[in-house]
Amino acid sequence: MDALKIYGGKKLSGKVKISGAKNSALPIIASTILAKNRVKIENMPNVVDIKTLLKLLGRLGANYELSGNSLEVDSSKVNSTVANYDIVKTMRASILVLGPLLTRFGHCEVSLPGGCAIGARPVDLHLKALQKMGAEITIDEGYIKASTPKDGLQGADIHFEKKSVTGTENIVMAAALAHGETNISNCALEPEVVQICEILRDAGVEIEGIGTEQIRVVGTGGKLLQFQDIKVIPDRIEAGTYLCAGAITKSTVKVSDVEPKHIQATINKLEEMNFKLEIGKDFVRIAPPEDGKIGSVDIVTAEFPKFPTDMQAQFVALTTQACSESIIEERLFENRFMHVSELQRLGAGIEIEKNQVKVSGSSELIGADVMATDLRASSALVLAGLVAKGETTIHRIYHLDRGYESLEEKLRNLGAKVERVKVDIL
Repeated sequence: MDALKIYGGKKLSGKVKISGAKNSALPIIASTILAKNRVKIENMPNVVDIKTLLKLLGRLGANYELSGNSLEVDSSKVNSTVANYDIVKTMRASILVLGPLLTRFGHCEVSLPGGCAIGARPVDLHLKALQKMGAEITIDEGYIKASTPKDGLQGADIHFEKKSVTGTENIVMAAALAHGETNISNCALEPEVVQICEILRDAGVEIEGIGTEQIRVVGTGGKLLQFQDIKVIPDRIEAGTYLCAGAITKSTVKVSDVEPKHIQATINKLEEMNFKLEIGKDFVRIAPPEDGKIGSVDIVTAEFPKFPTDMQAQFVALTTQACSESIIEERLFENRFMHVSELQRLGAGIEIEKNQVKVSGSSELIGADVMATDLRASSALVLAGLVAKGETTIHRIYHLDRGYESLEEKLRNLGAKVERVKVDIL
């Protein structure tokens, strides 16, 4: 099994180019089930989750060609509506094929999803919304079995009890081919949701309220869509992670090919911690505090545009180097502090109290063997390893490979000493 070896204490410098957003690319791939034409997608991140969903699409009967960061998908000949457990178990985003398959074919079977073990992310929001649109749904032997009346899904008024990114995406895609008007309230506002709505609008679906909590979709009544060429938006979490790499090593790093407004909450917190940030049209440059002292910060995770839960672990690592105590509260997932025990192995002074952590700051981190437990926890350990004395070995980095393209290469280009090695399974 692969592990990542990091030799800490190196200053970073230079520029890192951000890849396409995994969390935007996944619903885009799922949405091609609604297309009647071959769809070209650029800036596709070359990560494991993308390959997993493409494998699922191939099982359903789609044809695709992935070359570097360019993808072409032809889903016009999809002939299966069963998303099997052996693929879906590895990635929760597989649930995104539910809406497109159901609205196009009138029936489907999708295995209940797997993925990172960071707490309850129930699919009941998706299912209740589809039922309001007329779907009949049962859970049988670990599969969501769904069917529609003969005349397909019908437009409905849907209110999400809780904001859900994949829930919003799934129902917008389902509504795209439905009959009549669907009004969705309490929608997620994330840039990834905005992009999938824009893609469907450009493909001929009447959509209003993009980027707001109220989205109105007028379905095509079963007619497949003519997709335009697509470019995946930049990955705001990858961008934030590399800004934190510059921050934790007190280095000057330029993060390019980004959309600064997508990472404004992260920028705000870094500025609170006394880092100097230069913001351009498509880049952000971070420099260390003028007095060399990293300030403490208090953070509460929330839905976009507030501070993202996917940056919480990275900031827990970063605040171990602050000059005083920081408090970070997690309000979206109840089991997202699994990285804390691994950071403690490196010497971090962190206490967990219910849904928040108190990070004492000024921790002298010492390299050790640590184990990744989920995607973002993995990146927190990488950040800690960059400043830990000696050698840090991060095991089970298949979590990292799910969401970060060419991580060790990008870090090496910035001056870090990082290598991928083979180790015995832990």
